[in-house]
Amino acid sequence: MASLTSGKARQKAVLSEEFERELTREVLRTELLRVRALITTGCVMIVMLTATFVIDPAIVNRVWHGTEGMVREYMLVAGFLLFEVWVHSQIRRNLRLDRDLPVIRRYIGATIETSLPTIILILQIHSMGASQALGFVLPLVYFIFVILSTLRLDFWLSTFTGFVAAAELLTIALYYNAASDTGEPLIYFHTVRSLIILVCGVLAGSVGAQLRRQFAASIAAATARDRVTNLFGQHVSPQVVERLMAEGTSAAGDLRRVAVMFVDFRGFTAGAQSRTPQQVVDRLDGAFAVLVDILDRHGGIVNKFLGDGFLALFGAPLEASDAAHRAVAAGRDMLTAMDRINAKTSWPLRIGIGIHFGEVVAGNIGSPRRKEYTVIGDTVNFASRLEALNKEFGSQLLISASVREALGEDGKDAVALGEVEVRGYEQKVPVFQLG
Repeated sequence: MASLTSGKARQKAVLSEEFERELTREVLRTELLRVRALITTGCVMIVMLTATFVIDPAIVNRVWHGTEGMVREYMLVAGFLLFEVWVHSQIRRNLRLDRDLPVIRRYIGATIETSLPTIILILQIHSMGASQALGFVLPLVYFIFVILSTLRLDFWLSTFTGFVAAAELLTIALYYNAASDTGEPLIYFHTVRSLIILVCGVLAGSVGAQLRRQFAASIAAATARDRVTNLFGQHVSPQVVERLMAEGTSAAGDLRRVAVMFVDFRGFTAGAQSRTPQQVVDRLDGAFAVLVDILDRHGGIVNKFLGDGFLALFGAPLEASDAAHRAVAAGRDMLTAMDRINAKTSWPLRIGIGIHFGEVVAGNIGSPRRKEYTVIGDTVNFASRLEALNKEFGSQLLISASVREALGEDGKDAVALGEVEVRGYEQKVPVFQLG
């Protein structure tokens, strides 16, 4: 029990590490989008400044009282662009290293970015006057930084961005409003406007937090699905994957009663000698597709592909009280399906099936870095030997006495072949054939 508990704990730890790593990468990708948007905004600002100077130089004189003020804004925006390019390179570097950005650096970056409109606003106040600059377009630029902070997927960081923008705008407005003695009503105007910016920061943070939860849920589901696929193989049906994700699997060895089926194509090697490798692969893939589809319908899974055959399980990893019935029903459908396929092809394939029912140890076996779900025990070995007996009897579907007993009336058409010598076993064992 202690081993099972520790195994589950290790598995959860690995899953958590994979989840956190992928979530970090997703957050960094959204950060890249935010930085690119800011770089684009900075470039647009430079283009607009340049277009204003070229199209109507008189506006430059009215707003900046000459080109000197405009040049200072150019330099500020250019410095901002260089800063964002550096931030972009740091994020890309951390993405390559699978490493998150330090939290303190995020807050410092948010402060620097949000302070750009504040500095430009101060310059415009000195050139245009407080009333004109505060009523001009620049205070609206704060909303760009607040809106784009949503892409940080961090509630507190977006709220902090809104707080910095609101606090800086209100501080400048109150300071220059008092200095110019513009009157009390404007104080209320600036206060309400700053509160709206702060509220927008909180709302942006809420949206970002919701997006982060959705990302986390999607990544957790994808991580769990990938883990199931890695353990059980890509041939496991989507329905089985969903059930395994919902019910979970045992990390350590788990004793179960399962029906083990071995399937092998008879005379396949001889037929392959006269055909091209591509023809061999196409024929094998076509046959496997049909057989695996039958397994899916009966609740079985392919545990391993073994060259021109495979090992299938019923009752593991998902428990099934009627595992033997499912296995035999699948075996019968496989024979029918192969007869139908063989009637339409120039390369008919004959299959041999062996089914045994008994206890196995089922669990995730392998190295710490790569595990695979498998079953171990005499039940597996005997099912393999049983399938091989099809060559001796010229049959296609053989079952053991335990399967015959589990079938009850459903197995009344089983033909007893008597007690048979089986390689690796000292005593003879009863074997039954199904048509």
